[in-house]
Amino acid sequence: MTQASAQKQRDILVTSALPYANGPIHLGHLLEYIQTDIWARYQRMRGQNCYYVCADDAHGTAIMLRAEREGITSEALIDRIRQEHQDDFAGFHIRFDNYHSTHSEENREFSAYIYRRLQENDHIATRKITQAYDPEKEMFLADRFIKGTCPKCKSEDQYGDNCEVCGATYTPAELINPKSAVSGATPVEKESEHYFFRLPEFTDFLQNWTRSGTLQPQIANKLAEWLDAGLQEWDISRDAPYFGFEIPDAPGKYFYVWLDAPIGYLASFKNLCDREGIDFDHFWNANSEAEVYHFIGKDIINFHALFWPSMLHSAGYRTPSAVWAHGFVTVNGKKMSKSRGTFIMARTYLDHLNPEYLRYYFAAKLASGVDDMDLNLEDFASRVNSDLVGKVVNIASRSAGFITKRFDGQLGAVTETDKLKVFVDAGDEIAECYEAREFGRGMRRIMELADIANQYVNDEQPWVIAKQDGKDAQLQAICTNAINMFRLLMTYLAPVLPKTAEASAEFLDSPLDWNNRGELLENHGIHKFKPLMNRVEMAQIEKMLEASKEQVPEQTAKPAAAANLEPVADEVEFGDFAKVDLRVAKIVKAEHVDGADKLLRLTLDIGHGERNVFAGIKSAYQPEQLEGRLTVMVANLKPRKMKFGLSEGMVLAAGPGGKEIFILSPDSGATPGMRIM
Repeated sequence: MTQASAQKQRDILVTSALPYANGPIHLGHLLEYIQTDIWARYQRMRGQNCYYVCADDAHGTAIMLRAEREGITSEALIDRIRQEHQDDFAGFHIRFDNYHSTHSEENREFSAYIYRRLQENDHIATRKITQAYDPEKEMFLADRFIKGTCPKCKSEDQYGDNCEVCGATYTPAELINPKSAVSGATPVEKESEHYFFRLPEFTDFLQNWTRSGTLQPQIANKLAEWLDAGLQEWDISRDAPYFGFEIPDAPGKYFYVWLDAPIGYLASFKNLCDREGIDFDHFWNANSEAEVYHFIGKDIINFHALFWPSMLHSAGYRTPSAVWAHGFVTVNGKKMSKSRGTFIMARTYLDHLNPEYLRYYFAAKLASGVDDMDLNLEDFASRVNSDLVGKVVNIASRSAGFITKRFDGQLGAVTETDKLKVFVDAGDEIAECYEAREFGRGMRRIMELADIANQYVNDEQPWVIAKQDGKDAQLQAICTNAINMFRLLMTYLAPVLPKTAEASAEFLDSPLDWNNRGELLENHGIHKFKPLMNRVEMAQIEKMLEASKEQVPEQTAKPAAAANLEPVADEVEFGDFAKVDLRVAKIVKAEHVDGADKLLRLTLDIGHGERNVFAGIKSAYQPEQLEGRLTVMVANLKPRKMKFGLSEGMVLAAGPGGKEIFILSPDSGATPGMRIM
């Protein structure tokens, strides 16, 4: 049953997006690195020449300001965070061939080289722009470093580009009472010369490249919308003070962090090449036959599928073989939350749970698309316990004891050759799943095989045979067959469960060789079986959630019952109140709003027509709970243009917030359009 591969060895370079050196790794980040690591481990198992490199994204204003707050240099901060990141990744068995930093000499040289090539090809423009400037800190301010009162809904402490309360978008100049988030000073406008990458000149190139199979169809379709709407020149410079690389021949001007971040892929690989004697040009020259793949989150696709290939193309390098995007991670169906304890840091998880539980759960739910993934913690425990402990590991634990006690650790002859051929042949199908990043489909096929193996053991009942005289050969054969089934399952799971695979290979005293998986273990000695994996207990998960909860300061000035109450607003005259037209409205339709975390779109029947209203009630209601019900709305509120469309009124709500938002009116006796007096 030999399954050796005669295909030509592939040269593959794999990267994940560079984590920002300004904070710890959390479970949302880990999806990408686990996905990439599984794919790279699979390629190495099949004998491919596969390198996996990454680095910390170590530049930018945020890092500079944090270092200042901590009273250390930016270099000291990024060195510390880089070590923390590497420790977290190692804890989840993510195996990089090189982990570097964008604040490196290799990256400085590549950034300068690519910039000069862009200059030589007339793909760099300069012009003066006006920006917000902090006169106390003496620095220009990005929108996120300006806060003030929303010009639309008057909510305070909103960022300079959008309101998190009403969803409105605006410019920092439109903010009411804007303040620098850095110093508290009132920003002023100031002019500065900036450098731009002439991205629109690459429109034809990008229209071809994005449709060449390098992107998932959903991503290619989204980029087509941007290309059809017309690309804008990309501002690649920032003014001092800034932590990063100074632009050649432009004192006081620095490369924007997103210019040198993807160049960090080149730099990290070059660092590995110089250390290991690898041919860098073989992977990155314009006519390279090697393969280069980027795994990224869907939120940074514009940088990786518009700016990055255009820069490489202009500079004379090859473009990626593919850019593969994934979706976001939710926990228990909701955005990760510090108050609920579901904003879980990598280190907190490792303090409570086996990292391979998460590797398997992510693998079991991953497909090749860009859909978001929910980490349902009850399902997580159930699936790990059922699949890994109850099915896979159970096969070995039910069979190995007989081999150790009755046969001095010696396997006998395989007798179920047809059944084992099914296991061996399934390796080709599972291989296709790994290659296509359809990990979930692959895990389902593996568990189907595990069910077959467990059914075989149940049917043969070795514990009964062991009590019967003269049945030693039969007992040894049953256990030998089962152990070989287990070995094949662990071979297929090795990219997902590397440490359990290592322990299994040690127990079997045999490597898990995918390409030669048809060479079964017969008349072979194995070691005493040791438990490979324990069950997940919900108590462990509860402790992890508790450890992840953000500590909320105790209320000392107010009684507990009043802790969520707001102060009474200023008094108004009765005439002002009488102007408000409150009407009963029937919710004809309710739906989610793409891109909005808090809003639902409501279509309301007020008796003489329908109104479209955006309501920030998503935390309390699902659309299906609302349709057909009655509520109360302000019917004469002036329509307001929002980021997501026109809102033609306001729904009244009560409650402290979160899940406790109440908008529904008693249904009896009320009709749409009825006025509330």
